[in-house]
Amino acid sequence: MEKYLKDFDFPAKHPSEDVQRRWRSAVTIVRNRRRRFRMVADLVKRSEAKHKILKAQEHLKTLIYVHKAAFRFLDAAGPEKLPKEATDAGFGVHPNELATLVSSHHNKKLEFLGGVEGVARKVNVSLDEGVKSDDIPIRQEIYGINKYTEKPSRGFWTFMWEALQDITLIILMVCAVVSIGVGLASEGFPRGMYDGLGITLSIFLVVIVTAVSDYKQSLQFKDLDKEKKKITLQVTRDGYRQKVSIYDLVVGDVVHLSIGDQVPADGIFISGYSLVIDESSLSGESEPIHVSKEKPFLLAGTKVKDGSGKMLVTTVGMRTEWGKLIETLSEGGEDETPLQVKLNGVATIIGKIGLAFAVLTFLVLTVRYLVEKAIRGEFMNWSSSDALELLDYFVTAVTIIVVAVPEGLPLAVTLSLAFAMKKLMSDRALVRHLAACETMGSATCICTDKTGTLTTNHMVVDKIWACGKASKSKGENGEILNSATSGEVLNILLQAIFQNTSSEVVKDKDGKNSILGSPTESALLEYGLLLGGDFDAQRRECKILKVEPFNSEKKKMSVLVALPDGGVRAFCKGASEIVLAMCDKIIDNNGEPIPMSEEQAGDVSGVINSFASEALRTLCLAYKDMEDAYEESSIPEYGYTLIAVVGIKDPVRPGVKEAVRTCLAAGITVRMVTGDNINTAKAIARECGILTEEGLAIEGPDFRSKSPGELNHIVPRLQVMARSLPLDKHKLVAHLRSTFKEVVAVTGDGTNDAPALHESDIGLAMGIAGTEVAKENADVIILDDNFTTIVNVARWGRAVYINIQKFVQFQLTVNIVALMINFFSACITGTAPLTAVQLLWVNLIMDTLGALALATEPPNDGLMNRPPVGRGVSFITKAMWRNIIGQAIYQLAVLGVLNFDGKNILRLEGSGATDILNTFIFNTFVFCQVFNEINSRDIEKINIFRGMFTSWIFIAIMVFTVAFQVIIVEFLGTFARTVPLSWQFWLLSILIGAVSMVVSVVLKCIPIEKATPWHHDGYEPLPSGPEMA
Repeated sequence: MEKYLKDFDFPAKHPSEDVQRRWRSAVTIVRNRRRRFRMVADLVKRSEAKHKILKAQEHLKTLIYVHKAAFRFLDAAGPEKLPKEATDAGFGVHPNELATLVSSHHNKKLEFLGGVEGVARKVNVSLDEGVKSDDIPIRQEIYGINKYTEKPSRGFWTFMWEALQDITLIILMVCAVVSIGVGLASEGFPRGMYDGLGITLSIFLVVIVTAVSDYKQSLQFKDLDKEKKKITLQVTRDGYRQKVSIYDLVVGDVVHLSIGDQVPADGIFISGYSLVIDESSLSGESEPIHVSKEKPFLLAGTKVKDGSGKMLVTTVGMRTEWGKLIETLSEGGEDETPLQVKLNGVATIIGKIGLAFAVLTFLVLTVRYLVEKAIRGEFMNWSSSDALELLDYFVTAVTIIVVAVPEGLPLAVTLSLAFAMKKLMSDRALVRHLAACETMGSATCICTDKTGTLTTNHMVVDKIWACGKASKSKGENGEILNSATSGEVLNILLQAIFQNTSSEVVKDKDGKNSILGSPTESALLEYGLLLGGDFDAQRRECKILKVEPFNSEKKKMSVLVALPDGGVRAFCKGASEIVLAMCDKIIDNNGEPIPMSEEQAGDVSGVINSFASEALRTLCLAYKDMEDAYEESSIPEYGYTLIAVVGIKDPVRPGVKEAVRTCLAAGITVRMVTGDNINTAKAIARECGILTEEGLAIEGPDFRSKSPGELNHIVPRLQVMARSLPLDKHKLVAHLRSTFKEVVAVTGDGTNDAPALHESDIGLAMGIAGTEVAKENADVIILDDNFTTIVNVARWGRAVYINIQKFVQFQLTVNIVALMINFFSACITGTAPLTAVQLLWVNLIMDTLGALALATEPPNDGLMNRPPVGRGVSFITKAMWRNIIGQAIYQLAVLGVLNFDGKNILRLEGSGATDILNTFIFNTFVFCQVFNEINSRDIEKINIFRGMFTSWIFIAIMVFTVAFQVIIVEFLGTFARTVPLSWQFWLLSILIGAVSMVVSVVLKCIPIEKATPWHHDGYEPLPSGPEMA
């Protein structure tokens, strides 16, 4: 079938509009276009949204460039008047005035108001204390809440209406009305209504079940959408720093910004260092903006590219330009997934075949009826009963189309993904893009960070080396060991810790110290406090002149401070080898800098390697006293004095070793890509089971210098990359995907990880340590930053893929049997054994109910004992075709024999024999599908009952199907054209259906040709044979 699906090849990420249009135009047979395409991107709306965004960006630029003229007009008109409750609460500026001030970047107006301090007074807030919690309700009432207008969610009746848009159901409803009209005229009331009413009730049941299923899906996606929008940020409120939700932000809040954050509202810069903002998402300008006192305006929705700072919130919610734009950004929906597209192709091909069979069936029945009428000499005599007969043929043909066009195939993907995403949410993984969950099941390689993903990210200073001596940070009895040999050394060490940090020591509500910042910074600050240092006192003593924040490219942080005695000192800390190379002096026991000899530098390198081999993160702390003639605009890159080497312990997370072992068993290579020292990386990698004897560990600079030919040789063995830059990670991912055709998952937490996350097949951002920029470029957010959760995403991804395969196998079998039995029966006997009502019930079993039963099965451990599905592999496998054809042959043989010689075999006589036989055929057909649904739980293994009784959805669907079948046969015969069956016939129907399970065992023993799995990392093919049962 794959050769007929060329138009339905679809990439998992970044599909072009041409590719999206191509497959849409190839879908020619659709029963319900509105429902089928509900979960795919609306290209028309997307095009309109792009146009709106461009207009909004042009409007923003115009607002900024012509603000002077605009404000002259506004100033002439006078300020807007505040309501009395606002002035009573101490506010002195109208929200619209603030909104226009920031969005138009009007510096003169800001000066007129008294700068940021003046604006703070106008909104009644202290820049040091922040907003008082008691004032939040009045601020929200006057200045608005930080929420954006969302489209109202669709209600249940909308989904009912959508389900009714099915063109075949509409035709059947018209036929039902005609049938009732003709029936009443010929057979009277109530007998003449039965056929039409039966079809109407069946359609109603199909619509109700479909609408309920779709509505539940929409609620799941709505919950997930809410989770995607959750952002927390740090503000100063009630005099202390705390975390709040972006939705709780109010005008007057003092927000702390750092690299990778999204600016949560419009505001004005208070203070900060090297703050660089990317406004491309809002203005379309790619050039970053350097924010300072001279350029103080910050706009919601922009990203912090570098530096850090504090801002005063002036405008929130729909008054911001971002608020006006955000509704447009979501228009057009999410991209469809490769499986959705492929199954649209499968549904189209089967639909064409089904349509042909339906037309042929109608023609055969009609021609046969006309010929028989002509033979009897009644061709010129027509009655209402003849009209009813021909209408019945037409209804049967239309119902065959209902069964033959598997509308539920593409929608089963959405159902399975929605179920998996909800389960993953409870397992601490937030799937941002539908395709990611699907693609993760095919992952062959995971490039993971070390810190926080493989390790706990709970860091403590374990060892410190200073003045030639190394010691544990705590003694055996828990006492703190001062590694410094004099008060001067200790003073410089504490200065280096407290001055050169982006973290803060703050008081919480109870007055206790708490540290806010990255785990590494927090570990150093905690150690400084344990040594008896006073963070606030140190920060008051010195004035910070310039800061170069840490980023993953420089791998160091530097600060320039003015000392109390009038001198200027630079401090630097970071990757041990990098900082050591910047030092030409070392501190002695008296705290005096002395020249560092090559031998001493070698000794320090030995200490660094010794710490690293114990799996400790190593940092060097250094300082430099500046000469009188220095440039305040730059911090020196050399001439530093080494103070200390610090070893920070970050233990491996529990369960990581087992998770890595699971990945290897599943044919997934795990590679560690970290910025840490290579010895630290190797020690952790060995502990996790990532680095093997044959594996290769390499440093980023060495990797960068390799030629493409050399990369082809080393990448298959590469298991650890240390001291890497984000561009190294991007290069590795691109090489794995292009040269080795790997399906690559990549973890990332920093702003600079965005290119690698974007390049990979599946981008995994960290929920705790990750920046908003990283999360925005990721496909999945790992909320607990745990590697075990990543493995769980892979497990669910495989479950989605295999569940859809099970459902496709089940549905194709039903399609083939229903088409063939009706067609051949029509050709030979002139009647179709399965009526319209019966076929609608079968359609419900195989479509919505089948999808619910098979597409929502949870993963089992066996899924991670098979190789991943490679790129370009046929979705409908040879094993599936074997099962489909085998089961179809068995069912057709049984039902064919019953249809043509059933009366003799079952010894049926009398006027009701035909009705009993047709009911028995219908009942047997349904039970064949019930047992085949159980068979479909596993495509290759014989034991199909494993995990069945723990899957309550599957059991519930089975019970409902059997119970409703009993009701149809025993109680709804008037509408369904059935008659009650004896218990012997019920038992025989069940036994014939159950034999399909024996047939399934026989089929699974038939060997099929398998491609030998080859993995470039040298893994052996996974086991097959008796243990696979």
